[in-house]
Amino acid sequence: MISIDAIGVEFSGKTLFSDVSFVINENDKIALMGKNGAGKSTLLKILAGINKPTTGKISAPKEFRIAYLPQHLLTNDDSSVFEETSKAFAAIFAMKDEIEELNQELTTRTDYESDDYMKIIERVSELSEQYYSIEEINFEAEVEKVLQGIGFLRSDFNRPTSEFSGGWRMRIELAKILLQKPDLILLDEPTNHMDIESIQWLEDFLINSAKAVVVISHDKAFVNNITTRTIEVTMGRIYDYRVNYSMYLELRKERREQQQKQFEEQQKFIAEQTEFIERFKGTYSKTLQVQSRVKMLEKLEIIEVDEVDTSALKLKFPPAPRSGNYPVSVKELSKSYGDHVVFKDASLTIERGQKVAFVGRNGEGKSTMIKAIMGEIDFQGSLELGHNVQIGYFAQNQASLLDETLSVYDTIDQAAEGDSRLKIRDILGAFMFGGDNSTKKVKVLSGGEKTRLAMIKLLLQPVNLLILDEPTNHLDMKTKDIIKDALKDFDGTLILVSHDRDFLDGLAEKVFEFGNQRVKEHFEDINGFLAMKRMENLKEIERK
Repeated sequence: MISIDAIGVEFSGKTLFSDVSFVINENDKIALMGKNGAGKSTLLKILAGINKPTTGKISAPKEFRIAYLPQHLLTNDDSSVFEETSKAFAAIFAMKDEIEELNQELTTRTDYESDDYMKIIERVSELSEQYYSIEEINFEAEVEKVLQGIGFLRSDFNRPTSEFSGGWRMRIELAKILLQKPDLILLDEPTNHMDIESIQWLEDFLINSAKAVVVISHDKAFVNNITTRTIEVTMGRIYDYRVNYSMYLELRKERREQQQKQFEEQQKFIAEQTEFIERFKGTYSKTLQVQSRVKMLEKLEIIEVDEVDTSALKLKFPPAPRSGNYPVSVKELSKSYGDHVVFKDASLTIERGQKVAFVGRNGEGKSTMIKAIMGEIDFQGSLELGHNVQIGYFAQNQASLLDETLSVYDTIDQAAEGDSRLKIRDILGAFMFGGDNSTKKVKVLSGGEKTRLAMIKLLLQPVNLLILDEPTNHLDMKTKDIIKDALKDFDGTLILVSHDRDFLDGLAEKVFEFGNQRVKEHFEDINGFLAMKRMENLKEIERK
């Protein structure tokens, strides 16, 4: 369907990857994996036609349509949500307009035998064949269905896009891609700004309605659910596995063990030959054998062992100062913005040492409840913090609060205390700020890099109530695992707002669901909660 033939990419004389070849078939669902900096996003941009490879080529059928969703994108501000999303059908509308314009021109021209006249007829025939081959679509109904599927309310449709955050604008662009029904969808971290229900909807769409998909994602559950093939980019080449992510991890482990064995055997062989050469290089009777072995070693292709993360770094929060038995007690709490009721009569109690998750669709009050706990907004009802509660808070905009005049190293040096100060460079390395990156000024960092830096600061502060609002956006799997392990060992109280099911799995022991102006307590973990939600949704469909 689309063929990638021996492509290579070089930046400033450095080879990112070379001689990469593979084929994307119809209905392939591919996860593109590899460590940060391996070239995943670059490869995705080459597939999208945004970047060109240094060598090699990409071949696709003439009418092949590719849609690409990058990590960072802003839609126009001069349209409503519905108008912007409807631009998905712009090419179809433009085709119809051109057909009408050309037919009008044919009725007014009289040069029936001219080449120009014949070209217009050919163009009208070509466009008409394309246009009338398209299934009849109720465009407005399709736009409405997709927008609601990815989390927009009907009341949002006529709001200008300028009123929405970057994450919601990303959803608008995603809606446009889904509506275009392209032959290949390229997604770079699509779930970063989506809640659990929206991710489930996207999964169902990609599995049941999309054609070929290539996705980069740090959401393990999402990748496992939608993909059946994994392409790993590592050390300038690729490995293609016809399995999902979990199975790929097993096969990759076996591959690297085999590589290590072959490498060690080859190194032993090289050592033996080198020893023979050194021993007999001055012996006349062994001259030919020595020369033969020297030439053999010169031609020998050295086995490389693919990069393995050998870091044994284990981050640990400072011991949590003891708080009261109930760090957070909320009774009959209500919050409204004008006529819009976020929630009413909400009650919840969080015990010392509990780890809980706040989940629900975006806009249902999760972040609002946290702002109430932090004392950032007024409200009706009662909210009490327990004795000696010391809060560590990671807000969604935490990255924007960093001092941009400091370097990465100085930012962490100022926050670190005790033994942590001896491990600053190790910690920075674990969060991809090793080497020269530690000297960068905060002001030149990307949004994702600032998020990681803000997370490191939080890891170094002695607190007994941690509140994390979407902490895993922009973090790769290795970094998320490091943080997750640290949170498991944290002996204080934890409130997590997250859409990342894999991150919540084994971490949150209780779930508070926000929705329909209510806060509902669930005593299951995240897997039990999701299983229950699936059943509820099916019952609702049956009732309808």
